[in-house]
Amino acid sequence: MRYSLNIAHPGQPVQAVELLEGSYTIGRGEACKIRLRLPEVSERHALLVIRDNQAIIEDLHSSNGVLVNGVTITAPVRLSNDSVISIGPCLLRVFSNSKERVPEPSSAPEPYPLESAQKRAESERPAPATKPVGSHPSAQQNGQQPTQPDPMLAIVREIKSQINRELVQRLDLKRMTASNTSPKELEAKVKSTIRTIISEVQSKQRLPGGINAERLEREIYNEAMRLGPLEDFLDDDSITEIMVNGPNQVYIERDGKLVNSGQTFMDEESVLGVIERIVAPIGRRIDESQPYVDARLPDGSRVNAIISPLSLIGPCITIRKFSKKVLTVEDFINFGTWTQDAADVLRICVLMRKNIIVAGGTGSGKTTLLNLLSTFIPETDRIVTIEDAAELRLNQPHVVRLESRPPNIEGRGAIPIRDLVRNSLRMRPDRIIVGECRGGESLDMLQAMNTGHDGSLTTVHANSPRDVISRLETMVLMSGMDLPSRAIREQIASAVDIIVHESRMSDGSRKVTYITEVVGLEGQQVVMQDLFEFKQTGLDENAKVTGQLLPTGSMPTFYEHLATRGLEIDPTVFDPSAKEAYQ
Repeated sequence: MRYSLNIAHPGQPVQAVELLEGSYTIGRGEACKIRLRLPEVSERHALLVIRDNQAIIEDLHSSNGVLVNGVTITAPVRLSNDSVISIGPCLLRVFSNSKERVPEPSSAPEPYPLESAQKRAESERPAPATKPVGSHPSAQQNGQQPTQPDPMLAIVREIKSQINRELVQRLDLKRMTASNTSPKELEAKVKSTIRTIISEVQSKQRLPGGINAERLEREIYNEAMRLGPLEDFLDDDSITEIMVNGPNQVYIERDGKLVNSGQTFMDEESVLGVIERIVAPIGRRIDESQPYVDARLPDGSRVNAIISPLSLIGPCITIRKFSKKVLTVEDFINFGTWTQDAADVLRICVLMRKNIIVAGGTGSGKTTLLNLLSTFIPETDRIVTIEDAAELRLNQPHVVRLESRPPNIEGRGAIPIRDLVRNSLRMRPDRIIVGECRGGESLDMLQAMNTGHDGSLTTVHANSPRDVISRLETMVLMSGMDLPSRAIREQIASAVDIIVHESRMSDGSRKVTYITEVVGLEGQQVVMQDLFEFKQTGLDENAKVTGQLLPTGSMPTFYEHLATRGLEIDPTVFDPSAKEAYQ
């Protein structure tokens, strides 16, 4: 008996392949008989066997698994004419020619979605899970809830893809963008053309029911001219991070937790277009010779993008959003990030021109805290900020913002942070703020702190205040200077005054866990004392971390000098016995 295999790629017409009895490997590799050239597909993903008038599919230990009717298979599964196989974004169906005639593959996509799209979706709606060959338990028997693919999602995706292709044919968007067409005129022209195309589809009754035309218009415009599905996430203040893992997966972070948004892009080209629209306005580039880039959005949000050949799942984008609202001391207190006493102590440290390092892990809120500490700087000071991608937002009137530059297409012209730190010393700064020290610029930053540029601030990735010292030592050695360990520690002990360590807790909240003073150097050891320490007591009924940032009882060495600066602070701030009993 002959069999036929229908393969539905995203945004492409269905392919039909005749199958004889035998074994067919399915995967991305060249040795596979059925090749699916997509990053979500493994080199050898699955095995399809046609034998004894039956078709059997088996997962070959692929990275993303094989689904039959929405259930991940764990053993060989016998297929029927109603079985829908999901391998990555592709849908496959096997038919016996004696029972169902396979349509001839079309040579080109239909100009608009047909009325029968919904009917096809209904016919392809997953049936109950097929029984695996043998006695292996199914996913449902193991208590797992199968993920049912939504056929309407594939239809909407195909509609958007076809309308987008029609839009490109009617408008030369790249030429219009590069010309003197104003942004408002370009926006009006694109929206008008999209609206016309959708109206034509509706007039021919080829738009499936249940699809909102206004929303469809907005989504197509966003993918053509803006940041596609990411626009709604950027407008949502409750979302703090956006992670695009190829065109078919978008994760978001809300309330400190990662969830799959369910949004997708039309294809890899759409993701690449979004990346290009992010990096082009700030003079950055991304291509095969430079397949990753750090950039920023107009609101200051940090962006990292990486593409093939480094990314094996397609173009990836990571966006760390910054709050549109400028956070205040009171906001941090309400969030539980710190206490009023800790804020008062750090304000005194900034006013006394203490050199402060904000430390913590990735996503712990270092840059946000650095922004808040900068609000304590007097408006009379001249501030120079130095960053890889400009994120800091200072409200003082006298701020000079510097940003490093990557190499050009010939690999030349790069200006690293280290050069900018050295140059800033000639700009008569009162304060130098480096967004993050991660390499040889640490030596230049320490030298600046030791040569009259007190009150400087920076951030460092570290797991604890003590780890900041070892990290700085390592980064100083990365500068290429062969300095003895004691000389480096002397520089650190003399330059750094305060370390503020912030952590991201298990419930997703960010908290200041240590405020530590660097006292000096004794022998080979940098002496430090904790002024405040966060003491965790456990978790509440909602799995939220409970605890409090409390003083340790140590008085800062600079306390006796406060009066000479015209500053004062209640000494009971540092007395743990003066606080209420800690619960």
